[in-house]
Amino acid sequence: MPFSNFTNLDFDQIKTSIKDYLRANSNFTDFDFEGSNFSILIDTLAYNTYITAFNSNMVVNESFLDSATLRQNVVSLAGNIGYTPRSRTAANAQITFDVNITDDTSAVTLQPGLVCTGDVNNETYTFAITEAISANVVDGTAKFENINVFQGTYLEKEFTFDGSLDQRFILDNSFIDTSKIVVFVKNDGDLDDVDGIQYNLINDIINVDSNSKIFLINEVQDEKYELKFGDGFFGKKLGTGVGQDGNKIKVRYIVTDGEDGNGAQRFSFSGRLTKSNGNPVNLQSPVTIPELSVTKSQNGGNIESIDSVKYFSPLTYSSQNRAVTARDYEAIIKKVYPNTESVSVIGGEELDPPEFGTVAISIKPKNGDLVSDFSKNQILSKLKQYTISGINQKIIDLKLLYIEIDSNVYYNTSLISSADTLKTNVVSSLNAYSRSINLNKFGGRLKYSKLLKVIDDTNQAITSNITKIRIRRNLKVLINQFAQYELCYGNKFYVDPKGFNIKSTGFTIFGQSGTLYLSDLPNADLKTGTLRIIKILDNNTIKVVITSAGSIDYEKGEINLSTINFLSTTKPNNTIEIQAFPRSNDVVGLKDLYVSLDVSNSTINMVRDVISSGDEVSGVQFTRDFYSSSYPNGKIIRT
Repeated sequence: MPFSNFTNLDFDQIKTSIKDYLRANSNFTDFDFEGSNFSILIDTLAYNTYITAFNSNMVVNESFLDSATLRQNVVSLAGNIGYTPRSRTAANAQITFDVNITDDTSAVTLQPGLVCTGDVNNETYTFAITEAISANVVDGTAKFENINVFQGTYLEKEFTFDGSLDQRFILDNSFIDTSKIVVFVKNDGDLDDVDGIQYNLINDIINVDSNSKIFLINEVQDEKYELKFGDGFFGKKLGTGVGQDGNKIKVRYIVTDGEDGNGAQRFSFSGRLTKSNGNPVNLQSPVTIPELSVTKSQNGGNIESIDSVKYFSPLTYSSQNRAVTARDYEAIIKKVYPNTESVSVIGGEELDPPEFGTVAISIKPKNGDLVSDFSKNQILSKLKQYTISGINQKIIDLKLLYIEIDSNVYYNTSLISSADTLKTNVVSSLNAYSRSINLNKFGGRLKYSKLLKVIDDTNQAITSNITKIRIRRNLKVLINQFAQYELCYGNKFYVDPKGFNIKSTGFTIFGQSGTLYLSDLPNADLKTGTLRIIKILDNNTIKVVITSAGSIDYEKGEINLSTINFLSTTKPNNTIEIQAFPRSNDVVGLKDLYVSLDVSNSTINMVRDVISSGDEVSGVQFTRDFYSSSYPNGKIIRT
């Protein structure tokens, strides 16, 4: 009897294998497996084998980090290498307000819990604190300055330790910000208004002894969190009696909406204020929070995804909680600043001019393009516990390299009902491509051939496309200040000897009237050139108002603008858009350049393919006006 290998997961193949096995048995010679009732038994056996094989395969898959699909298993496997997935993160804001009172008291205390409410997109969100904050009273006024408030609802939960080994302390909410958990332990019978001894959250057991008042947090099933305390060897053990802290556990935490809470700037006070004796204060006037004193809420984030856990847990393990290499920083910055979308780390020796002993960090946040000064200070403060002594870190603003396209898309009219619908589909395909792994990251790359294929593959009606590439950087200028500026594109520029290769949006400067624009004039070697400032007159003629406003290096893709005093810009936020044509259609971002395909500022022209559509069968009257692939400079300025 031959050996049969039941290893496949296809029902029909399993059934065939069983039949072959039975036919090889002399007891079933000339047996009709299809026409008899025995076929039902074979189907049952095949079905059982199929289910067993499938379940076995899934069990094995769930045993490895890279193939696991269930969050509970991914979290457990990541925990084996010391990685704790990030919980939801409460958006935080800084507020400042005055409290005018009529009571005779030396201090006013802002109690834990609800402090204020804020509006985001016409939705109201609550903001709270987890620990009491006090302020001294001077001349009837208590000043609360730069108070950190966190978006979410303040909750308390109490546990009673019963001494059993299998007791678990689980917070039954999946929207908790674990970094805001505060834990107190006290004895049964202590006064209710006494919190007890505060325990501290730790991430490792280094420097932990039998008297350390610590707790740990683990994510468990359904995205809930479990508190774990010491066992008497690593951390102080819970319980009553001599040498024990107590059996009553009070937990304060914040349940948050994550990144939905970002962007609140107008707040209304709703906090609870008490005097030194714990009684409520008598207010002389209602408490208001001036909008000018508020730092907009930010840094809110959702729970870490399964894909993120799979990617960052090995990186964090390899870094061993030490920021040494660039990949170490990548893993740790994602940990300390959950709002990170992408990060680039450059050694100071690579900067121009070099800054030895410095690490330059550039971060692309999930929301917006720039990291606020407040967030920068928080990141640098948290990084200190991971970095090497003697090495300084600095966060530099994000350098965005925008890629725009100018595409003529040719289509067969007989295969579509509407050119507008086809254009919408092309834009959707480009937006999907803009989110690919090759783009929207530091050091990204636009592959021209893939871009053309994305357009052609959108619909069978598209016969071809001729697409030109342009690159853009946004220069944020200082207003009413003399300053110099430098922009690096990281790609060689296409050079027309006649000039006007550089185009910009409008601006005004000190000493000149009207709206002005940047342009260029190449030198004889066509490798370098001179920046000029031009003006468009009423008769559409060009006037050069400043013949030498800086320099341009076409080979390096660098623009240097000499000392200049900008008064205003036509674009908002004091921004000047400066574009050029790359010499190569494959655009590559430098290590510190974040590459982004800007579809919204691209031009998509739908053009009838007159030959495919049957308008010009012979091609005698074929026009090539729309079919040029050269680099026309087009308009002198960027509008």
